Amino acid sequence: MADRLAPGDTAPDFTLQDDTGDEVTLSDLRGRKVIVYVYPAALTPGCTTQACDFTDNLDDLAGHGYEVLGISPDAPAKLARFREKESLTVRLLSDPDKAVLRRWGAFGEKKLYGKTVEGVIRSTFVIDEEGTVTHAWYNVRASGHVAKLRRDLGLD
Repeated sequence: MADRLAPGDTAPDFTLQDDTGDEVTLSDLRGRKVIVYVYPAALTPGCTTQACDFTDNLDDLAGHGYEVLGISPDAPAKLARFREKESLTVRLLSDPDKAVLRRWGAFGEKKLYGKTVEGVIRSTFVIDEEGTVTHAWYNVRASGHVAKLRRDLGLD
C-alpha cells in the first residue's frame, strides 16, 4: 500500500472518468479548493448515506469555494445508476484499477467485521488552491462525516 497522505503533501494528480464518461483531472481544478472523498461501492447503504450527505451539503460547500469529488472503483455506468437512483448532484469518479486509490493510500489492508481484508479505505481529503493536502482522514464513518468535515473546516 502507498504511504498515506498527510497535510502539507502535494495531492497526487489524476485523470478519471465521471459517471457521464467525461474526464476529470485534479490539476485542472487548481485555484479552487477540492474535497475528494473515497468510498468502497456505489449503491450500498453506507456509501449511499455518505453520497446523499455530500449532495445535501453541496451548495453550501460550493458557496465556501469547495468542489467535491467522490471516487470509487465502480464503473461509470454503475455510478450513473447510483446518481439517478439517489438523485445525487456530487460528481462521482471511476477508478476501476484502483491506481489512484492506491497512490492516495486509500486502498489496502483494513479491518472488516474483525477480519483483516484488502479493500477500499473510506477516506476524505481536502486540497487547497495550490494542490496541497490540508486535511487527510482515513477510516472515516459514512454517517455524520460531512458534519464533522464542516466543523473541522470551520464552516459551521
